[in-house]
Amino acid sequence: MSATQDRGSFRELYDYFAPRLKQFYMRSGTDEAMAEEMVQETFVLVWRKSHLYDPSRSAASTWIFTIARNHRIDRLRREKRFVQKEEHFFEAELVDDGSQDRDVDQPKMSLIINEALAELPPNQAELVRLSFYEEVTHAEIASRLQLPLGTVKSRLRLAFGRLRKKLAEFET
Repeated sequence: MSATQDRGSFRELYDYFAPRLKQFYMRSGTDEAMAEEMVQETFVLVWRKSHLYDPSRSAASTWIFTIARNHRIDRLRREKRFVQKEEHFFEAELVDDGSQDRDVDQPKMSLIINEALAELPPNQAELVRLSFYEEVTHAEIASRLQLPLGTVKSRLRLAFGRLRKKLAEFET
């Protein structure tokens, strides 16, 4: 065990963040038993990655919730349960008459989105997938693909313009 992996401090961190992480997982649609399991898995990752934490880059809470968010995405992908609705969809919106009509058209919308993504240049489609399906930040995309941040933002802006035109066809 390294000097940075102090068990007492880790226990305090766990006691403070475990209930918050459990709520985070449950709010995103995970049942209680699975949420508890994912909290345990998240803290295993936190323990293993503790040497990577840099307090000058982010608060501990930001770092831990980033690990949790990425773990949730990885788990959903592994289980092929990835949901394309935004994370707080059910918290932010109650079912109304209009939303039921929109949800019935969801398969058609998914098809149109996939077709629109296929029509994008590969470099733009990759950025859209990373940004929205994998929830990678623009800065992380730039770092991962070794591109200037401005290039990432410009390509995404172009991609959104093309997607907006394609999706406008769906509205009519």
